[in-house]
Amino acid sequence: MTLRITTPDHPSDLDREAVLAPLRAYNVSHAGDPRIRPVAILLTDEAGNRVGGLWGRCGYDWLFVELLAVPEEHRGGGYGRALMHQAETIARSNGCVGIWLDTYEFQARGFYEKLGFEIFGTLDDHPVGQKHFFLRKRLPQA
Repeated sequence: MTLRITTPDHPSDLDREAVLAPLRAYNVSHAGDPRIRPVAILLTDEAGNRVGGLWGRCGYDWLFVELLAVPEEHRGGGYGRALMHQAETIARSNGCVGIWLDTYEFQARGFYEKLGFEIFGTLDDHPVGQKHFFLRKRLPQA
């Protein structure tokens, strides 16, 4: 059977799954079950509206923080630190050895470094003239 390459104008969830399925099968065959678990830690206002928080996933013994957002008017109030502290608690309870994430030069590198994260990679010119940082924090093992 011959394969051909196509590029959909509006990629769908089905398109993503077509790519993910063989990759997932390969990874599981070589590294075992990743035990992927989504993680959501939300900030809610007095009315119960979700206004920010942390989104990530545990997998292959690490918690990846994909998104962290605190509304601008609440920055500096300790919410980001509290979200990350809760993420560490969740990571430990899931047997993770560490947490990793990425951030742009114009975002929160210093914030994460104050929490004990260290840079393990940098992508220059993403966007052009800026840097994109990859950070990790190994969790102390009990």
